[in-house]
Amino acid sequence: MDSIYHYKSPLGGITLSSDGSSLTGLWFDDQQHFMSTVSSDCKEEALPIFEEASNWLDDYFRGEHPATKLPLVLKGTSFQKEVWEILLSIPYGKTMTYGEITKRIAEKRGIPSMSAQAVGNAVARNPISILVPCHRVIGSNGSLTGYAGGLDRKKRLLELEKAL
Repeated sequence: MDSIYHYKSPLGGITLSSDGSSLTGLWFDDQQHFMSTVSSDCKEEALPIFEEASNWLDDYFRGEHPATKLPLVLKGTSFQKEVWEILLSIPYGKTMTYGEITKRIAEKRGIPSMSAQAVGNAVARNPISILVPCHRVIGSNGSLTGYAGGLDRKKRLLELEKAL
């Protein structure tokens, strides 16, 4: 059974989910694909992982680079997980383009190209926002394109990390 917890951030409410020991979701309360990986019989409860995640988020929103690695379980297709693993490799304060992600996947698979739209869809369905930093993905011209939590939040997260 999934458990959920509510966190108040400077950018609005956040809902977190857990399988009891790992974080399985983190969404802004009004974002697209909200709680897309949480079962309907979830319950709200305090768990140690939620306390750890809250401390991580407190540090992050103070502008610190949290060093702690939280246990994560990414629920999605194998392709989505492949994209999300690349997101996890984007350093704090840095960005990567959708094109760079498609190139990495194509090279890994030994194919000439990869669908940017497929990559964009996988990025948009990332169930653990901020910790799996989909906000660090930008357009090839440096534009802030697409973010399930809203472009204003994406901009503010990148500014917080001094990536803009």
